[in-house]
Amino acid sequence: MILNITEAANHRIKEMLKEEDSSNAHLRFGVKGGGCSGLSYAMGFEDEINEELDTTEMLDGIPVVIYTQDIPIVEGTTIDFKENMMGGGFTIDNPNAIVSCGCGSSFKTATNAGTPDPNC
Repeated sequence: MILNITEAANHRIKEMLKEEDSSNAHLRFGVKGGGCSGLSYAMGFEDEINEELDTTEMLDGIPVVIYTQDIPIVEGTTIDFKENMMGGGFTIDNPNAIVSCGCGSSFKTATNAGTPDPNC
């Protein structure tokens, strides 16, 4: 299993999937360059899957797609959803991250430093 999705995150993602216009929507999870530490998480919904570039997986009833090149960077990551008095949001716990920024939205791994944003 590439990703772990907690029960709280699973519930919230399934609610969000119901709001999507497409019955073929997948949760896309991955990374992109940027942020203070060099890499940032990317998460959203996508209908189009590229069989040559993507890996798909069904996780507790959620169709997930990840760019195959991102798997070594995110393998073992846990996605959670937390609520507090200010609202709610997803949290990412990536065991491959060796450095994270203060807000936890950007990181780097031992093998991939990404492209830090000079404006951070």
